Amino acid sequence: MNLKGKPFCLKDEDIIWVEETLASMTLEEKIGQLFCPIGYATDRGYLEYELLRHHIGGLFFRDGMSEEMRDTFAYAQSHSRIPLLIPSNIEAGGDGAAIDGTPFGKQMSVAAAHDTKHAYRLGKIACTEGAALGINWAFAPVVDIDYNYHNPITNVRTYGNNPDVVIANAKEYLRAAAECDVATSVKHFPGDGVDETDQHLLTSVNSLSMEEWDETYGRVYKEMIEAGTLTVMVGHIAMPAYEEHFSPENNGKIVPASLSKAMLKHVLREKLGFEGLIITDATPMVGFTSAMNRASAVPLAIENGCDMFLFNKSLEEDYNFMMEGYKNGLLSPERLEEANMRILALKAALHLHEKQKKGTLVPGEDALSVIHCEKHVEWAKELADESITLVKDTANHLPLSPEKTKRILLEILGDFPSNERVIKKVHSELEKYGFEVIDYVPENFECGVDNVAMFKEKYDAVVYIGNIENASNKTTNRINWYTFWGQGNNVPWFANEVPVVFISVANPYHLLDVPMIKTYINCYSNNDYMLEAVVEKVVGKSEFKGVSPVDPFCGRKELAY
Repeated sequence: MNLKGKPFCLKDEDIIWVEETLASMTLEEKIGQLFCPIGYATDRGYLEYELLRHHIGGLFFRDGMSEEMRDTFAYAQSHSRIPLLIPSNIEAGGDGAAIDGTPFGKQMSVAAAHDTKHAYRLGKIACTEGAALGINWAFAPVVDIDYNYHNPITNVRTYGNNPDVVIANAKEYLRAAAECDVATSVKHFPGDGVDETDQHLLTSVNSLSMEEWDETYGRVYKEMIEAGTLTVMVGHIAMPAYEEHFSPENNGKIVPASLSKAMLKHVLREKLGFEGLIITDATPMVGFTSAMNRASAVPLAIENGCDMFLFNKSLEEDYNFMMEGYKNGLLSPERLEEANMRILALKAALHLHEKQKKGTLVPGEDALSVIHCEKHVEWAKELADESITLVKDTANHLPLSPEKTKRILLEILGDFPSNERVIKKVHSELEKYGFEVIDYVPENFECGVDNVAMFKEKYDAVVYIGNIENASNKTTNRINWYTFWGQGNNVPWFANEVPVVFISVANPYHLLDVPMIKTYINCYSNNDYMLEAVVEKVVGKSEFKGVSPVDPFCGRKELAY
């Protein structure tokens, strides 16, 4: 392993620290360094006795308030002999690291704005605000390619369906992250977005041929490696073509890449030449747990080529599985040493050993001033203005005006915690422009539906907000309706009676379910800046500038009319 070469690029003194630290480690510490668990509480006793006593190599937390997160990471770092990797899912802005961080926009918003400056800004906001809390590792950018509009987990998390666009934008995120001294973990190797399943629920499949993969996902990963990504996150995604090529003895068995020597060693290491750290995606996912019994899967994930193990059913149980796997030969001494070498090399590349000596692993409280700062908000508003896409307005309903359509029935679709915020924001924005807004309440429609005359007496127009977010453990990302004996209720039966506008603030493919609606808009993100901007555009106060990074018509000509 050439630690002086890409991607670690260590100096002699860094290599000395890596080698001396590795030589000083006990077996228990080497086993512990393989794990990056998720923290469920910030209680100090929990941190010390449930997590840190296992000598973990990294620690992940779902976002909390910035001050609490900073204090938690400071405590964890001060109680770890070897400095910790602190990762975060900062895919869409600083709000991935802290609740009060800046919500910039989903990656598809960035691509729709068709200017890579926004990809750089995404990385800069996410990593600057993350670093202020003590985060040093971005589980981003997503470099999946959104080929299948039925896929329930990719869509707006991606830069779209063009590999060149993915590469150009992802490189800018990498550039910004490097400036912030934050590692990137491009994901989810070997690539999501081909099938219509979610690895949280089963082992998903990238069904491309080797040649097709080489020209698409393979090219993306090759470019990311050349651009210097320090780590790659491997999904619980099978790649049958390469699996059969390198491991014919498996006889066509579906093997997630996170457990596949063919994908990890022969493709990622040898074919693509990646020398950085490989981490699994979250291992409680069924795509991983269903592959084999966990006592075997835990050590074999490392033996077959991963260097770190993300999340646990139970950290103590998985630690014991790893230790027993080492003792019974499932995990070899060579792979244990190699994995630890890469973990320490990553920490050295991020200067964590130097920061530990200086006491700067976690910045002081004054660093929190960057959270949701004026510049970041300005950038987020600019992205909103430039990314929102008018997909079609074939009936020329836009712009809406209170003179023509005073009374608007406003309905939100989806069942997510953000619904209340989103509907309130759109409601208030429409009222600012003089509309009378009536929120759809399902209970008001339980006794039947209006006829045409009754409906038109109440409402002059209808605005739908599609807030069906990407979420794990969903088999689909489609619209569900409230119906009354099949007569309609909130289904857009009235599309030819009054102007109807559909605004999707999440999934960009809802035209598949609402082809009868003639005015359709994609926002890709549901933060307040997007909601303000889209209402401004709907009423004609600013123009639509976004260009769709995917086919919102899903390859079906009839959806365009």
